[in-house]
Amino acid sequence: MRLGVLDIGSNTVHLLVADVRPGGRPLATTSQRTVLRLMRYLGSDGEIVEEGVAALERAVAEARATATKEGVDELLATATSAVREAANGGEVIARIEAALGQPLQVLGGETEARYTFLAVRRWFGWSAGQILLFDIGGGSLEIAAGADELPDAAMSVPLGAGRMTVEFLPSDPPDLDDIQRLREHAAATLAPVVDMLRDHPRPDHVVGSSKAIRSLAKLAGVPMPGWSGIERMVLPRKELKAWIPRLARIPAEARQELPGITADRTFQIVAGAVVLHQAMKALDIDELETSPWALREGVLLRYIESLSWHPAS
Repeated sequence: MRLGVLDIGSNTVHLLVADVRPGGRPLATTSQRTVLRLMRYLGSDGEIVEEGVAALERAVAEARATATKEGVDELLATATSAVREAANGGEVIARIEAALGQPLQVLGGETEARYTFLAVRRWFGWSAGQILLFDIGGGSLEIAAGADELPDAAMSVPLGAGRMTVEFLPSDPPDLDDIQRLREHAAATLAPVVDMLRDHPRPDHVVGSSKAIRSLAKLAGVPMPGWSGIERMVLPRKELKAWIPRLARIPAEARQELPGITADRTFQIVAGAVVLHQAMKALDIDELETSPWALREGVLLRYIESLSWHPAS
């Protein structure tokens, strides 16, 4: 059957269409992304203003039309931190559901981390052992750890790249003092995470699964031996640290000329780099690997598991 996953995030509205079958790997057929950067549309009371809600309605209506055109049998629509935390979240959800013509599943931060961890585990396989996951979205940073498909620890902290850009890096290029304030804020926010993970086993693999992390790996990392392309990159912490002041000196509109930095990431990539570096430093991580699978694939995989499966006799 053909499934669609619509991920309504803080930065983009992203539709993934894939052919699936019980026990099989999802085979992607279509990917459609609309860049919104919802953090730009937050009002003084934390509400998404009318311009932002209208942009959301248009994006989900376009995604619905694409899903219909692609012959999607079922559309799994999810929303993450920007919608769930908005002061007018209830109204926004109702308007999104009206544009979609179906219910919307609003994921909590821990659930988001668990879905993403499942996708990463399936991509890396059981032999990968202990995995520590980082996923930086526009509104939040998800962290999960464990040796099974369900992580032993899963948490979400409000350190998303878009959120941190709006709150700490208002100028373009950002001021170095503002970057230092963001670094200190990230360290303080991550302190409880460090305490929670202190007694967990040392990870065999540290994995970054979000577009922001994959972009930074394309910029500052190296391909894994025996692999090519961005799907399997290694990002050393020292190289990431070296790139932060270089990124900060470049105006946002010029950053898309750099390897791996797409137009939809230019404004928030500095904040993403600072948060990721601080997370790696706080948890004593020297390098991480990238995963091409993340939240959308996790939602697909969990749905596939719910399908009835009758082995051939």
